[in-house]
Amino acid sequence: MKKCLLLIAILIVSQANSLIAQTLFTAPDTVCVNQPVKLSSNIFNAKSYYWGFCSGYLFNTPVGSNMGDNFDFSIPTCVDIAYDSGSYYGFVLNSKTTELLRLNYGNSLNNVPTVTNFGNLTLGLPENPTTLYLLRDTFSHKWFLYVAGGFTNATSELARIDFGPRLSNPKPNIANFGNPGNLLNHPKGLFVAQDASHNWFGYIVNYNSSQLIQLDFSFNPSITPLATDFGNPGGALNFPSDLGAIYDNGNWHLFVTNYGNSTLSRIDLGTTLDTLTPVGTNLGDFLFRILKPSSLSLVRDCNNIHIYITDSTTSQLVEVRMPEAIGPYLGISYSVVGGMNFPTSISSVLRDHDTVYAFITNAQDSTLTKITFDQCTSSTIPSFTDVAPPVYSYSTPGKYNVYFVVDEGLPTVQVDCYEITVLPPPTLYRNNDTSICQGDTLRLYTVSTLADSIRWSAGHNIDTNNVFFDSVRVYPNYSTTYNYTLYYPFGCIVDTSIKINVIKVNADAGPDRYIHDGAISVVGGPYTSQGLFTYQWEPFQFMSDSTVPNPYVNPPYDFTYYLTVTEQGEGFQCKSKDTVTVRVSCGDFNIPNAFVPTSPYPGSNRFGILNNSIARLNYFRIYNRYGQLVFETTDPTQKWDGLFNGVLAEEGVYAWVADAFCASGKQIKKSGNVTLFR
Repeated sequence: MKKCLLLIAILIVSQANSLIAQTLFTAPDTVCVNQPVKLSSNIFNAKSYYWGFCSGYLFNTPVGSNMGDNFDFSIPTCVDIAYDSGSYYGFVLNSKTTELLRLNYGNSLNNVPTVTNFGNLTLGLPENPTTLYLLRDTFSHKWFLYVAGGFTNATSELARIDFGPRLSNPKPNIANFGNPGNLLNHPKGLFVAQDASHNWFGYIVNYNSSQLIQLDFSFNPSITPLATDFGNPGGALNFPSDLGAIYDNGNWHLFVTNYGNSTLSRIDLGTTLDTLTPVGTNLGDFLFRILKPSSLSLVRDCNNIHIYITDSTTSQLVEVRMPEAIGPYLGISYSVVGGMNFPTSISSVLRDHDTVYAFITNAQDSTLTKITFDQCTSSTIPSFTDVAPPVYSYSTPGKYNVYFVVDEGLPTVQVDCYEITVLPPPTLYRNNDTSICQGDTLRLYTVSTLADSIRWSAGHNIDTNNVFFDSVRVYPNYSTTYNYTLYYPFGCIVDTSIKINVIKVNADAGPDRYIHDGAISVVGGPYTSQGLFTYQWEPFQFMSDSTVPNPYVNPPYDFTYYLTVTEQGEGFQCKSKDTVTVRVSCGDFNIPNAFVPTSPYPGSNRFGILNNSIARLNYFRIYNRYGQLVFETTDPTQKWDGLFNGVLAEEGVYAWVADAFCASGKQIKKSGNVTLFR
């Protein structure tokens, strides 16, 4: 099963070569964890765009699962997959029953496919089919499936199945070419492509005779090809079991698995498929990793070439990885992946957006194995579908594949991908997020010995003279996040921040005020912080409660009070202070106009002068309505208890007269009435 360049359509050389270098977008090579990543498209007039920021990556270990045997398989010998008109299809050949099967996956290769069994297509399929190759002619817009088979020279044949413009065609046509030039002898591995000259050529290998055969279709991939025997170039073939092709750096190369000596070979064709002198090189078994190989799949992804090889007896999957077709090569073994059981064929490696798929047929139990390279979950945004992608970041160190396709599903489709290395964040010493009191100043610092430079973002109340230094002074009036960026020589940028929580504490003692001598006033204003704060008034004399925001005060003379509001937290204590002066005016008597002697409340069951700054009381006298003196005193603190001659005086209105001097020397002389209630 021959696979070339991860493309569904067979492209002419100029198109294929455009996929080799990253040209469709620009991206950084290296970033740090959580560093903002900005990608820029170089294509601005495409019909559609698709960005995958965390796409399945062929440098990761493949994941496999066995999908069972419910697909009409009967010793399946080859498989391939393709995308057409919004749907995915697979094609499988049954060697035992000489049947062609179509697997219908629908809109995702992750679906379990349904099966269309075309049978042997009116006996047109080669007996014991061994290999197939699927291509789309981008000029005629038609799909062709080439099939070869036969165990001997006498039974070997080549056929072409025409699906027309859609792979969903329920009745494809078949043309059997027989054995072109009588050169096929148990054919394995088939590849067909259009050269830069617009001629069509194919290559196939003979298992029985270890020969390389060229198929010349001239200008029309539908005609019976002219076959040429190239023999065994360089002796590189030894019972070859499969073949794949790739165009790399201006040259065509074939890669062949050899069942006979368990090796991989490369055949160099040169700049054109129409070569007369192919050169073969045996690349070896990669430290015994390859053992009885049955098939290979060749794919270019992110500027690297990967060959996946199935071992028929060990049921292992082997990868050979290379930056260029001519090497150097790295061999990797994956043991038994996805229940492989004597695998016979591996399909093309195909992207379904951000997940990469391949499928393997198993001869022992006629099952199908699905191989996936899953999309990762480390990017803040998985994908995007517009020309200018948003800034995103990666949360975990590693290597990530950015996949970009424009004009998907159209003849003008272009694909590009790029590897971004994400490094762990460098060691950094810095302030932790913290709290300060409003009005305080804090020095922020961030130190990293590997950083080239640093820049603090200019913002609220920051010392702009030091934004390029590792320490800067800030004095925020409100909670503020200060951002800074560290730049490293290896491409890493750390963009982070320190959050400063500003604690606002406000003490409002209220406005200064005048009160009459003996009067009560409430201190504390409306702007004092309310909640879980500590309140302290000083001094506490002549005050109802020194620990509440709004206490009552009754000073005998001018008095200044200090209010302190405190918030205590973990690692901080914030305070605010304010003052209020209460000035006492002694220019009149402060005497109530009623009282109740029987009241249980001390403030209302006595009647007298309430002034606090009386220096001398000449007299304070109370008379009943009959003119009788019921109470008299020269002590300003003494008050009438409502008794007359030892008994409670009758209810009614009583007259009083008073003569006194304030502490200031001012004389007060006044009379008035009071009502006694029982």
